[in-house]
Amino acid sequence: MTEDDLNSPPDQTRDTGDELRQHEVRTALLDLLAEVGTVTATEAAVRLGHSSGLCSFHLRQLARHGLIEEAPHRRGRARPWRLRQHSPSASPPPEEQFGDLARGLEDESWQRWLGQRDQAPAEWRHDEAFSAVAYLTPEEMSRVANVIRRALAPYQDCEQRALARPDGARPVALISRLFPLLPHTADGTDQE
Repeated sequence: MTEDDLNSPPDQTRDTGDELRQHEVRTALLDLLAEVGTVTATEAAVRLGHSSGLCSFHLRQLARHGLIEEAPHRRGRARPWRLRQHSPSASPPPEEQFGDLARGLEDESWQRWLGQRDQAPAEWRHDEAFSAVAYLTPEEMSRVANVIRRALAPYQDCEQRALARPDGARPVALISRLFPLLPHTADGTDQE
């Protein structure tokens, strides 16, 4: 068992909605850091409405993934964090790195679902995964993305308002990726 396992809040360890909640907490922490510059776990907890233990855990995870770092501070228990300072040519900006992390968590969650679907309650053993290829202009792709966002908006409000959730509701990952398919060359490599 690792230090993070011991320090992880009980409701954040092996729950079916774990990855989704982790993604949301980490996104909120990154947004807060972008807004205020530096923040401690206690300050983040007050601003975001989570426990300081939960915020501390996720701040350490973001640091482990290289997205944030400890900010210079005087000695003491306070441990302020800031977005990682990057040199212009070193690596992608934090929002791109977090996008990669989020997609990795999404993929990991999907693989976990596939491996453990038979353990879910019978009414939850199916999924609604689908994909399609459509020929779109960049403007049409943006319009499709906006339609999807608007369709999901009424359901996302329940994340913050638990009493608004219908009985039997569980967290469900809603993932949509719209991107152009790149052509392949005759030798099978991607064309730039």
